[in-house]
Amino acid sequence: MSLLQVDDLHVSVGGEAILKGLSLRMEAGEVHAIMGPNGSGKSTLANVLAGRPGYEVTGGAIAFKGHPLGQEEPEARAQAGLFLAFQYPVEIPGVSNMEFLKAAQDSHFKANGQAAESPVAFMRRVRTLADSLSLNPEFLKRGVNEGFSGGEKKRNEILQMLLLAPTLAVLDETDSGLDIDAVQTVAAGVNRFRSADNGVLLITHYQRLLNHIVPDFVHVLAEGRIVESGDRKLAETLEERGYAWLAKSG
Repeated sequence: MSLLQVDDLHVSVGGEAILKGLSLRMEAGEVHAIMGPNGSGKSTLANVLAGRPGYEVTGGAIAFKGHPLGQEEPEARAQAGLFLAFQYPVEIPGVSNMEFLKAAQDSHFKANGQAAESPVAFMRRVRTLADSLSLNPEFLKRGVNEGFSGGEKKRNEILQMLLLAPTLAVLDETDSGLDIDAVQTVAAGVNRFRSADNGVLLITHYQRLLNHIVPDFVHVLAEGRIVESGDRKLAETLEERGYAWLAKSG
């Protein structure tokens, strides 16, 4: 049973076809990187996996841990172990980061029949995770992402991932807008997360992140489908030659 299996997926947004026959298979323990030009459908794939409204699946199928993903709400997918780190994390004024994280974890624990963690143990664990990501603990008292820099927002997404410990983490351009130090910090968090029991689907434009998070597979998404797959050397080729050579060689 594969961790994630996507078969001939077709997706439209506002009546426009975005994904046009995408197929992908992931096993537990693997890191897959998705690369491709702007508008190729990378974020559409991430949002469809998470169940975001506004994306119409017009063909194909998705199975997560052997179970078909149909009309499940985003929270049901999250409770089943699917996590999405947003390309553009939103601010939630009035809800502290600590309250948000505790509510998210309690919801996951309840859905999976686990007892809630005590507030003291929870706060101690979250502060330790925040410190490992170079996040000032004072940020935990502020509104979710409110007043955070771009790098702080992205590191906060990784904090959520480490806390919730999903089975599949979909990271949508987590490195976008980060400086070199922040890229290394985020990468260290992802490498800390990855294990034989989970998987990471890493969407990125840049090979630089893959210097720190070494993928098992690299896929190139273009015009709504995967047109090339390989190992990390494929990302290096893309860095050198861009995407145009794929069209010429195809």
